[in-house]
Amino acid sequence: MKPALIGLAGPALTADEAALLRSHPPAGVILFARNIQDPPQLAALVAALRRLLPADALLMVDQEGGRVARLRPPHWRAHPPAAAFGACAAADPDGAARAAWCHGALIGAEAAAAGFDVVTAPVLDRRLPGASDVIGDRAFGADPALIARLGRAMAEGLLAAGVQPVMKHAPGHGRATADSHLALPVVAGGDPGTAPATDPVTAPDLAPFALNADLPWAMTAHILFPAWDAALPATLSPAVIGRIIRGRIGFMGVLVTDDLAMRALSGAPADLARAALAAGCDLALYCSGEIAATAALLDACPPFTPAAAARLAAARALATDRRRPLDQAALAAERDRLLASRPIASRPPA
Repeated sequence: MKPALIGLAGPALTADEAALLRSHPPAGVILFARNIQDPPQLAALVAALRRLLPADALLMVDQEGGRVARLRPPHWRAHPPAAAFGACAAADPDGAARAAWCHGALIGAEAAAAGFDVVTAPVLDRRLPGASDVIGDRAFGADPALIARLGRAMAEGLLAAGVQPVMKHAPGHGRATADSHLALPVVAGGDPGTAPATDPVTAPDLAPFALNADLPWAMTAHILFPAWDAALPATLSPAVIGRIIRGRIGFMGVLVTDDLAMRALSGAPADLARAALAAGCDLALYCSGEIAATAALLDACPPFTPAAAARLAAARALATDRRRPLDQAALAAERDRLLASRPIASRPPA
């Protein structure tokens, strides 16, 4: 397999896509709204992918809740955005944490039932005034400790469903004033030699990730942090990945790029994939579904490193070990009741 996750063009595999999956099998496939119509169609597509891909290949979906959801009504439940849990926490922190656990478990159970292994959530970025709304209500809030707690709860719920969570977007997208789908954000940072705990600029951004550094996956941010690397955005920067994500944050799990088709990055997708993998990412994510560029990217990817293969195996094992039976109707009812209820003096945290 090649260390890449790729997108597809539509709701069924084309002959060219099937041939590419046979000749250059990726580590997995990510599906979007363009690939998902209803449960029977999705089941057929998942079955076709499973027949073609290696047994340990992954199927990924972007399913945070709110505006970032690929499994949608009327065939799947509507889910609230992360901001709803942050608002609940202002009155009832324990209830909000339990609701976030239910939220993750419910999204995970739906995703697992549909055939997915990986869900790209929770978002651990901060929601800050003056920043681009690309994060906005996808964030739990602004307080690092609250984000860390609610993000942890959601991730643990996903793991309880047997799904691998992906925290994003390390080392933090919250202060960006541009949407990285459209342009490269530039975010001022602190002194590169200052420890996170004492750096008043970057410490709050890094803290939610550092407090969840033991989670199995993280996704990079396509953001330029000049204090850490004046030339390269985080996804392509050995300095940011090595010193900040692996170093200060302490994350040692599977590191996947954000979509290399986003306009924050310039250059051929194949070149970007090589650069991201050389910088220290484990997997290149390319979502466009454009067959020629996808084929070039897969052809350009080097073999898996032993470290990346070990991280992927550990992530899969963790989700398998944590999986337990879940009642989706009960989870939805409990989550919605907690989000709607008044404060209760004491509830067990997630």
